[in-house]
Amino acid sequence: MEPIKTAIIGCGKVAAAHANSYNNIENASLTAVYDVMPEKAKAFADTYKVKAYCDLTAMIKEEGIQAVSICTPHPFHAKTCVEAADQGCNVIVEKPFAVSKSDCRMMIEAGKRNNVKIGSLFQRRFYEPCKRMKQAIAEGKIGKPVLGDVTMLGWRDEKYYASDPWRGTWKGEGGGVLPTQACHQLDLLLWFMDDEIDEVYGVWRNFNHPYIEVEDTAVAIIKFKRGALATVTASNSQNPAQYGKVRVHGDNGASVGVQTDGGSMFIAGMTSITEAPFNDMWTIAGEEHLKEKWKQEDEKIFFAHNPTEYYHQLQLQDFIDAVQKNKEPLVKGEDGEKSARLLEAIYESSAAGKPVRF
Repeated sequence: MEPIKTAIIGCGKVAAAHANSYNNIENASLTAVYDVMPEKAKAFADTYKVKAYCDLTAMIKEEGIQAVSICTPHPFHAKTCVEAADQGCNVIVEKPFAVSKSDCRMMIEAGKRNNVKIGSLFQRRFYEPCKRMKQAIAEGKIGKPVLGDVTMLGWRDEKYYASDPWRGTWKGEGGGVLPTQACHQLDLLLWFMDDEIDEVYGVWRNFNHPYIEVEDTAVAIIKFKRGALATVTASNSQNPAQYGKVRVHGDNGASVGVQTDGGSMFIAGMTSITEAPFNDMWTIAGEEHLKEKWKQEDEKIFFAHNPTEYYHQLQLQDFIDAVQKNKEPLVKGEDGEKSARLLEAIYESSAAGKPVRF
């Protein structure tokens, strides 16, 4: 089979991870890039020796693009996804998938209407300790998941928010810590719990970032359809940053957990990852002693590659394979929609001062 011709929409900080990944995937060929800013598109294109465009439709038609990565600021995901899908392109969208359920529906419907794949980029699902956790839950080792919790305690300073004019604004980012930092942990929570949300009660605040419009801290309680509960604590107000964790507790008393991010935490295009993810909680009978062994093994695997790009590459490889073999990708648009709906519900609940029913 001929390699899938790919392109990148949006030449910002995370675009390099997509470009380098496509260049390392045998059945993909990075062909072109698009950005609304001509000089930005050209500089990025020159780096990767591909063509630059400021007209999305022209790029897809002239280059025969078959799959695109959307790496624009969050509120522009929906428009570019629909436009690309309507041109017959398969689309994978950087996190968060979108900032409203109406945008999510438009994107998913565009995929169905044009018979193309729509994927949502959540590369932490490909982390070794996250896959181990999902497998243990799927095999019933903790019984039925009845309680989940997300704790994301990070830090972002004024320099970070000033690095792009859209950061820290409702119009440009669609929110704060929830869609931009905690969305990875929220996606993992929903993946692990494998249930539909029934009700959400959430509250957000801005405690120590007066120069941004959006939240730096949020908490939420989630009720699931089958009776399980979950809590969320997400904040960018801890200096130094501490960690991002997801834990799931089962009705047989066993618990599993993962620290996905530690220390200063990764900022795309600005910092590197300094701590490997690991299973920080594991009380499955007969397996408790494996935790330290797994931690050492996973760290070797994690830093055997460039972790800021390698797990993007694993997910993009899965997506390209799905396009080529006409199968569903591991992370579909519908998965992105679930976390986007949760984000929107937390904001709605905080504004209304009461729970939001799904």
